Amino acid sequence: MNRFPAAAGPPVQVVLADANVMYSRSLRDYLLYAAEAGAVGVAWSQAILDDVTEHLMANVPGFGAEAAVRLLDALAETFPDAVFEPSGEDYARLEGLVLRDEDDRHVMAAALAAEADIICTSNLKHFPRAELAKLGVAVMSPDDLFTQLIGTRLAAMIEAHRAAVANFAGSSDQSTVAALRRAGAARAADMMSELLGL
Repeated sequence: MNRFPAAAGPPVQVVLADANVMYSRSLRDYLLYAAEAGAVGVAWSQAILDDVTEHLMANVPGFGAEAAVRLLDALAETFPDAVFEPSGEDYARLEGLVLRDEDDRHVMAAALAAEADIICTSNLKHFPRAELAKLGVAVMSPDDLFTQLIGTRLAAMIEAHRAAVANFAGSSDQSTVAALRRAGAARAADMMSELLGL
């Protein structure tokens, strides 16, 4: 299980990252650096990663097959235990659920395979929260997740922010917070801006 140690606070939760979160450079960086800092554990499936790289190659100029390989290699090296593949039993637990998009069934099954506490997604309406809660899985937007983590894992989230700034050429506190806001995590961006005195 990809749970990371934390010095204090409640037990670290495992977050299954949906493809739309991993697609966004800002959201991906904040989540992954938060995991490296020990704020959360992260999980995904190979199908989720394939979806991410397919859309990046289709939509981001200059992001080709080599960039996709570099991204996947970096994820595998940094989070070697993060890939979970759902079993037939995981899918069986979802029988009867009527979904807006059947592709999301795999995301839910992967969350069950990973024993994830949270599915982090920008498509909240696609996930039946009440039914998933009965299975022990919450559904949160990136903004909700980051806001929660800033409240409960502040030191780790400051560390994650600093890493996001340091590891993207030309970035500053201001530009990184602005990018987070543009990616839809406005409340988390406002909180971080206030904490940093921006």
